[in-house]
Amino acid sequence: MAPGGIPVSLLADLLAVFIIAAAVGIFVTKVGQFPYTIALLIAGFAASVVGVTIDIELSHDLILLVLLPPLLFEGAATTDLERLRRNLAPILLLAVVGLLVSVVLVGVAGAALFPGFDLLLALLFAAMILPTDPVSVLALFEELGAPERLATLVEGESLVNDGVGVVVFSALLGYVTSSAGGGAGAGDLFTVGGVGELVVDIAIVSGGGLLVGLAGGALAYSVMVSLDDQMTEIILTIILAYGAFLLAEHYAADVLGFHLSGVIATVVAGLFIGNRGAEYAMSPQTKIAVFNTWETAAFIVNTFIFLMIGVTTPIGDLLSNAPLIGMAIPLVLLARTAVVYPLTALANRFSEPSVPVSYQHVMVWGGLHASIPIALVLGLPPSTPMRTELRAMVFGVAAFSLVVQGLTMSNVLDSLDIVTRSDAEQLYELLVGRARAVDAALDAADELHANGDIPQEVYDRFTSEYEREKDQLNEAIATLMRDNPELRHEQVLAGERRLLQREKSALMDAARNGVISGDVGDELIEEVDIKLDRVQEGEQTVSETEESYEEFWRQRAEEFGLDLGEESDDEATGDGEISADEE
Repeated sequence: MAPGGIPVSLLADLLAVFIIAAAVGIFVTKVGQFPYTIALLIAGFAASVVGVTIDIELSHDLILLVLLPPLLFEGAATTDLERLRRNLAPILLLAVVGLLVSVVLVGVAGAALFPGFDLLLALLFAAMILPTDPVSVLALFEELGAPERLATLVEGESLVNDGVGVVVFSALLGYVTSSAGGGAGAGDLFTVGGVGELVVDIAIVSGGGLLVGLAGGALAYSVMVSLDDQMTEIILTIILAYGAFLLAEHYAADVLGFHLSGVIATVVAGLFIGNRGAEYAMSPQTKIAVFNTWETAAFIVNTFIFLMIGVTTPIGDLLSNAPLIGMAIPLVLLARTAVVYPLTALANRFSEPSVPVSYQHVMVWGGLHASIPIALVLGLPPSTPMRTELRAMVFGVAAFSLVVQGLTMSNVLDSLDIVTRSDAEQLYELLVGRARAVDAALDAADELHANGDIPQEVYDRFTSEYEREKDQLNEAIATLMRDNPELRHEQVLAGERRLLQREKSALMDAARNGVISGDVGDELIEEVDIKLDRVQEGEQTVSETEESYEEFWRQRAEEFGLDLGEESDDEATGDGEISADEE
């Protein structure tokens, strides 16, 4: 190795990681119906047991600074912001209130059950293990194809509660390390002032991370909106993902004297770029390039992190601390159960649509714990009391969570009759996907013919074939919609939601540019919001035969004396079928 160069052994270890991953991928492909990430974890366990050594340290900094930002950013960027907003009440209740309550429950019970643990140390364990892990949840739900709303609830909670969990962990670790007897400082925490300070810290750190993410996302958006270069925009999103995390988690401390939540900053930045940025700042080609890049990056990082968790799991420590792990696993599950059902019931009273009980069962069992808890426990200083026991307990609970809960998740979904995607939905996606490909081929043929790149005879042959296929696809989609009214209703609502969001954005731009006055803009935007609320409740505001929603401009125009006239029967009616062109 040349001075300052990369050790050949490191490259060899990385190659070994991906050789094992390739073998696992081949196995999963042949077997089928087996989650890839869980298979990686089990392969890592097996490699650890048989003595395969990979000299890559899965450290606290490697997980949090290198591996986590791209996974968080990709997960947030592919999350529909409107769907997240509709489920905000249960998500925030579980991610904030639920996490704090469950930390207290596990802490109190753990102090009584875990030998050698006082209350403060048991709370520290709870703060490490209880945050649900977005890496694990996102990977598993994507593989299982969970229903969109269920995936939004579980993923949204996991994306939010990490910021809260890290803040609580940091505060508790400070009390532990500052106390001479491994918990003598607990009295300062369990006071009104101590609890108040913890709540303020959570609010400041989380709110600050949110502002950093918004500012970073807005800055990247302002640059991307005037660009049309795929490679540059990909680089900008990479800068944003890592930059938001580092700015909040590290550089903010140099200015403010305390860190902000890098997790929340990266999630918010991803939501901003993945929604507003993708819609208004990216061309269709750029959008495909950007999201394909992040999907590939997330796959590679997931492959590395799950395999390395298995390889670095301290098998000997797990066996020697089996009684502690045996008590910790049911305690964590009981705490999860104790917060999910009552808090979701509370959210159902104040928000619509309500969360079904079947979804609540999945949310209890789907609260997986892996990379975030492991990163936190790896960051414990050597002087931490019961450090070996804490490490074994966190790895043990994480292993149970990923292997047992992860492997049985599809069975839970099946037993609760939670359909991931119906046969009709899968066929619809197939037809629409092919229809878009046909449209792209026709556009390309027109462009090539216009530029003189293909002769007339070839052009006529291409267009004849593709036009015929397009007609067949349109007819197939129309028939599928007629035979499956529920599918048709969902697609109409989804299309109407997208159109209303475009309306709202156009009105905001018009008001901002002075095309319309602020008060008129506010009235029009309020009307669009009313329509969006109706659509979210499952009610269409557009009808084929009559006016489903009377816009207020019609009344104003009539009061002014304008004759609006009436639509002809031909204009007011139609077959109402959705074709490939409309998709």
